[in-house]
Amino acid sequence: MTIIRLENLLKAGDGGTLDKIIQRAQQMDALTTALRTELPPDAAENLIVANLREDGELVLVCTTSAWASRLRFESDKLMEAARKTGLTVRTCRVSVSQKL
Repeated sequence: MTIIRLENLLKAGDGGTLDKIIQRAQQMDALTTALRTELPPDAAENLIVANLREDGELVLVCTTSAWASRLRFESDKLMEAARKTGLTVRTCRVSVSQKL
């Protein structure tokens, strides 16, 4: 495990670790917004993009197993919407977390 000096972690605006974390969170938020526009409002509010892995796996999180099933059914549409933003998406995984 890499030890990161606190001063390097907290440097914002100059490529520090915190800056990279903030940028990644903003990217996932923008992607969540883009994908939500492809869904009906009731489904959209139950979706968050958790990650887009280097291998092209789009990881979505929703609130219940029922929503997970519905989002899995919509996964092709959601992957295509993510691709329209310029991202390379190969697969989609939906997880459930009741803490959204």
